[in-house]
Amino acid sequence: MKRLFGSVRARAALAATLVVAVALVAAGAVVLLTLRSNLTGQADSEADDAARSVATQIAQDVPYADLDLDEDHPVQVVDADRRVLAVSEGLETISGTGVRGVTPMTGGTESPDDEGDDGDDADDLRIGELGDISWHGQGWATVDGERTEYRFARIEVTDPRDRTVLVHAGASLEAERDAVRTASTVMLIGLPALLAVVGSVTWLVTRRALRPVEGIRREMAEITASEDLSRRVPEPGTHDEVARLARTTNETLSALETSVERQRRFVADASHELRSPIASLRTQLEVAAAHPEFLDLDGAVEDTVRLQRLAADLLLLARLDAGERPAGARMDLAALAGEEAEGRAGVVVRADGPVEVTGSRGQLGRVLANLLDNAARHARSAVTVTVRREGERAVLRVADDGDGVAVADRERIFERFVRLDEARSRDDGGAGLGLAIARDVAERHGGTLTVGDAPAGGALFELRLPLA
Repeated sequence: MKRLFGSVRARAALAATLVVAVALVAAGAVVLLTLRSNLTGQADSEADDAARSVATQIAQDVPYADLDLDEDHPVQVVDADRRVLAVSEGLETISGTGVRGVTPMTGGTESPDDEGDDGDDADDLRIGELGDISWHGQGWATVDGERTEYRFARIEVTDPRDRTVLVHAGASLEAERDAVRTASTVMLIGLPALLAVVGSVTWLVTRRALRPVEGIRREMAEITASEDLSRRVPEPGTHDEVARLARTTNETLSALETSVERQRRFVADASHELRSPIASLRTQLEVAAAHPEFLDLDGAVEDTVRLQRLAADLLLLARLDAGERPAGARMDLAALAGEEAEGRAGVVVRADGPVEVTGSRGQLGRVLANLLDNAARHARSAVTVTVRREGERAVLRVADDGDGVAVADRERIFERFVRLDEARSRDDGGAGLGLAIARDVAERHGGTLTVGDAPAGGALFELRLPLA
């Protein structure tokens, strides 16, 4: 059971069924209440007509014993003292009118004051006064042995002898009860069937909609098991959320494959770069151990320094790849450029004034050092550093008078372990990490690092950073 309702399509089908069930129950209740109200109103109208018909006869001086009473509607006529003056034929019991009597009193057609009147007073009789329907109620009556529920109406009428009487007339609620019973039966039978249809359709539709998701899940499980990041999940030909999920998953797999490949390449290149100074240093130490007089101390120190720098570069790249956030210290980029250029032959720094940025002083100093080292390796005689403000950006440019960088190589030089001057020795050319580190640090600081043509014909590296 837990596994069943752990399914999305099961929960969707259940939710849809519950929503439809609540809506149908509410709608059914409204329909039944409306039907009952309408039928009750119709019964009230029938009772009103029957009561007015009897009251009209009384107002027209029809004797109570001669009243024309509708056999389909139980009628009870009572006076102000709750004495029964007339009832419809076959009425055996009645409840709900306030008077339970069903036997008319003897001589009820005339009041005691009228017993001695002679015929001459007949001309003085007037038409009685008919009132309005004053009450509706619900009760039971037994007519010819059959007990039925009725809606009763009450009307007050004054007969020509100024006697005020009350007329109760009823209309059967059997039709209303039958209609409500039929509607309830239809709803009780139809509701489960409709809910079953809704649940089944929702299950099938959800299953069809989620089928590509299951394909994505299965493929991802196989990719995880095989560790083959070159595989991709199937993309449905629709334009819905599932298709977007598949495309996003494939994009993530592509990015992950690129990242893993980049890491593999990085490890392989790092191992290759570390092997050379380590092998050289080991050779020199082994020679020195066998023949101390042949020890090349300067070469050993140089290999050690090179190894130390390479290890520092690799450590910095690892921290950058791990997402290390730069510090938020404020610093003068022009002053920092001056510090890094100090002691370097042929390097000139020009600045319009203080240009403050925020970030890691050590990392930005490393960027400037790498750019100056790169320019020094390729310049013929001079390197120029300019620092200025341009809008909301601090701009630092490093230009040399060397051969420059070909357009086709202007992005490749920022890749790790890339050296365009393969003819140079590794000692002179470096490991190919300086520019890669410089761009990574620039981007971590919200800036950019690009290369173009210098006025003197060499390379122009442009670092743009947000002003503090």
